[in-house]
Amino acid sequence: MSGARGATVWLTGLPSAGKTTVATALAERLRGEGHRTEVLDGDEIRTFLSAGLGFSRTDRDTNVQRIGFVSELLASHGVIVLVPVIAPYADSREAVRKRHMREGTPYLEVHVATPVEVCSERDVKGLYAKQAAGELTGLTGVDDPYEEPADPDLRLLTHGREVAESAAALHTLLKERGLL
Repeated sequence: MSGARGATVWLTGLPSAGKTTVATALAERLRGEGHRTEVLDGDEIRTFLSAGLGFSRTDRDTNVQRIGFVSELLASHGVIVLVPVIAPYADSREAVRKRHMREGTPYLEVHVATPVEVCSERDVKGLYAKQAAGELTGLTGVDDPYEEPADPDLRLLTHGREVAESAAALHTLLKERGLL
């Protein structure tokens, strides 16, 4: 795959929206097609690259910028980088987009637009239950802000849709943008 064009695909949305699930499904498909692909999952990044950061606005911004740097670096070397990260603040995401633009690296923003009620039902990590029980504060989209993208490259409605359908919609976007 020498000379392959890389890109960053940033999947933003609420906790339990389906970001990682869709990214993982798409990564599997892309790898099967012979594309160099990496998934930079927000939870894994917090463990290995952003250990010690909390959830203040400053720490969240630092986390997003670190992930943005790594994704741009990988993408500049021909990797399609899927980034399922909440990234609640529009200005943080915009800073990552601008860095990619300065470096000439393709960047797509995908809003995994799952309603908070559906996310709460899924509650993969038990965060919504802990917040409801008063054991957790600062849950993005509940008692901490989440700024939805105003004009994403794709708005994915995952509820009522199979994972494969969402991954296929994202695959189509990559093809339409000449990235596959």
